[in-house]
Amino acid sequence: MSSHIIAFRGVTPDIAPDCFIAPNAAIIGAVTIGAGSSIWFSCVLRGDVNAIRIGRNSNLQDGTVVHVGDPPHSVSIGNNVLIGHLAMIHGCTIEDGAFIGMQSMVLDGAVIEKGAFVAAGSLVPPGKRVTAGHLWAGRPARPIRKLTEKDLHMLAVGAPHYVALAQEFRQGETDRDCHIVQADDAEGATG
Repeated sequence: MSSHIIAFRGVTPDIAPDCFIAPNAAIIGAVTIGAGSSIWFSCVLRGDVNAIRIGRNSNLQDGTVVHVGDPPHSVSIGNNVLIGHLAMIHGCTIEDGAFIGMQSMVLDGAVIEKGAFVAAGSLVPPGKRVTAGHLWAGRPARPIRKLTEKDLHMLAVGAPHYVALAQEFRQGETDRDCHIVQADDAEGATG
């Protein structure tokens, strides 16, 4: 087990065997991650005082933090969900096929309905319900418009794209294209 996958209060994270978990992601306690999902670099999922459940083929991009509140504020992330870089997900529900933009915050008791789209940098306040088929944006987030065909296409292709990319990383197929550079090697490469 990776040193970044940590049992807490006797509960070990339950991660499907085909997930991609970046080597520096931290997954702690009562966390369940479904098949085909990916947890990218520098993510933190802390299921310490409540549970985090992530469905199949969902993607949490670099730097995302997922934490729970006191009961009843667990975190439930559905299937085929896309969560952008540096998002903060706290004690909320994100239904199947939803999109959370980069640096967005979704707070306790909020519900992001199936196929809803939260724009980058938005703040979804506690208890707010983001309606299906709509783009919400702002601080606090408000409905902006119905999703366009382009938005719907992006939602449809996003999850499968990240499942494929995650499997490429997981299976080590990128070894021919990238490698870890040590500090001593980097000096010679730039000099």
